[in-house]
Amino acid sequence: MPHDVKGILSAVVLIVAAVLAFWSGSPIRHDFSVFVMVVAVLMIAAMWVFPEAGVKKGDVRRAK
Repeated sequence: MPHDVKGILSAVVLIVAAVLAFWSGSPIRHDFSVFVMVVAVLMIAAMWVFPEAGVKKGDVRRAK
């Protein structure tokens, strides 16, 4: 995934998590606000740290 897409997706996830965690009319309980933010940060970190699954050019075997 390109870095600009990852950056935009990271920002959107953080904004949505912050709205859900700290908005008074949010559908989640206020007790879970810290948990929601921690999970959002961990998901973003995982997206940046771990590579995408895929096949390299030389790894494809032809069927016989």
